[in-house]
Amino acid sequence: MPAHPARRLLPFAALAATTALVLSACATPGSDGDGGELVWSIEGANLSAGHMDPQVSQLDVSGMVQRAVLDSLVFQEDDGSFSPWLAKDWTVSDDSTEYTFTLRDDVTFTDGEKFDAAAVKANFDRIVDPETVSAQAASMLGADFYEGTEVVDEYTVTVTFTQPYAPFLQAASTPQLGFYSPAVLETSADKLKAGGPDITVGTGPFELTEYTPDQEIVYTRNDDYAWGPHDTKAPKFETLRVEIQPEAAVRTGVVTSGEADLASNIPPNLAKDLGDGITVDSIEYPGLPYSLYLNEKYGVFADEKVRQAFARGIDIDAAVEEIYFGQFPRAWSILGSTTPGYDASLEGSWPFDQDAANTLLDEAGWTARDTDGIRMKDGERLSVRWIAWTPVSDDRAALANAIQSDLKGIGFEVEREVLEPGAYNAQYEPKTFDLTDWGFSGVDPDLLRSHLHTDGIQNASQVSDPQIDALLEQAVATSDQDQRNELYAQLQQWNAEYTAIVPLYSPSAITAVGDRVEGLQYDLYGRPLFYDVTVG
Repeated sequence: MPAHPARRLLPFAALAATTALVLSACATPGSDGDGGELVWSIEGANLSAGHMDPQVSQLDVSGMVQRAVLDSLVFQEDDGSFSPWLAKDWTVSDDSTEYTFTLRDDVTFTDGEKFDAAAVKANFDRIVDPETVSAQAASMLGADFYEGTEVVDEYTVTVTFTQPYAPFLQAASTPQLGFYSPAVLETSADKLKAGGPDITVGTGPFELTEYTPDQEIVYTRNDDYAWGPHDTKAPKFETLRVEIQPEAAVRTGVVTSGEADLASNIPPNLAKDLGDGITVDSIEYPGLPYSLYLNEKYGVFADEKVRQAFARGIDIDAAVEEIYFGQFPRAWSILGSTTPGYDASLEGSWPFDQDAANTLLDEAGWTARDTDGIRMKDGERLSVRWIAWTPVSDDRAALANAIQSDLKGIGFEVEREVLEPGAYNAQYEPKTFDLTDWGFSGVDPDLLRSHLHTDGIQNASQVSDPQIDALLEQAVATSDQDQRNELYAQLQQWNAEYTAIVPLYSPSAITAVGDRVEGLQYDLYGRPLFYDVTVG
């Protein structure tokens, strides 16, 4: 019987994200400490659907793989502070409306273009250009708050906002606000979503040299690289081969057999049995936990009592414990426990209570029952439609089944539709659904603005409340962290009562690492960083 793998529960200093690919039968990791190949197995099933550009895509996997190519202005340290990267230093105006960066003068893109203030402006202006149709990155860049980027001189640039914008440095540390070659933006910007060699061109430690959609991405070392965080140089191994393998069992199989050096997004039930020579790194995501979003503008969720009954009618603790083997904590708030501003006072505040749920539904008028035991009101069944984005992992399918079973016990029917991206968007965009689901990683709680503001790009619940808008707007404009925390506590307490979003659990990024890999580190989202890695 194989021994359990070594397990490292990494602290908040290491937090999380995701990815995906498929391994060719003949691929084997290379060796040589100063050369060779590292094979990384990821989930990445939707990269080929126009998600190779982190400036446009909202998928975590996009930023995770393209970090190999895209550098940022600043680097966020384990303690949340910021250190130089492409910017040597910076100043922030007293009112947090102007950020002035002094850039390194020795950085070049892998196509030979120089990195300078004009390159920063070109990228930032591209992100906010309506024709780019950026969602997440544009929001991180301030969206309507972004006034512009001014080239002060060749290596000095000022980014200006129309109001105080406290989250900008954190945003500027992410691959979503990383930099493409100005030449690419000039000639091939429309091809960045599809990505590929000579298209996905940055200043990073690797160059994207081969791409076979739904199969693999090959990154080759940028030998000139000398400007990484803490002045790190070019990586010690030559090739980073990313294999796209949507099936978790395949990812665990290839890392166990040695066909891959590391594998991301390993589910807890598989992580516990990987055997000797495999280290398991488990890093809890910051941000918005995996949650259900109740659309109050479409059907029965317009009634707050129905929303509250829905939340109280699910035995979240039991389902999460059983399905995730105690490795993922049950979520009590719309911010995960590793996220700055998390309100721990909400823990235990809305436990599973079918009696309370039944009372709420009775009060809402759903008192009759049909022959299936589903509640009725004015001839209508208490039924909601849950749309889910494919692929759906086995663990989330099991969780959905548990939720449906619990709610059926109070006469609440949930019909679930697993949809391909095109079919999903056809319902998501006009909001013709009752509920949907996702988790969203992020270190700054400003991510709630995109989910709860009237104009939020991810406001699946269709919340539209001037008081909530005002809280979100005040929080993003406040530089004092204690004041921001208090504002976000109010938002979390509001949701616990109003029930626009039902948080279920806080996932972790679980990465399985073979014993040939040394020096692997993670960013605050739990994405692997390869700067100091050697492959034995």
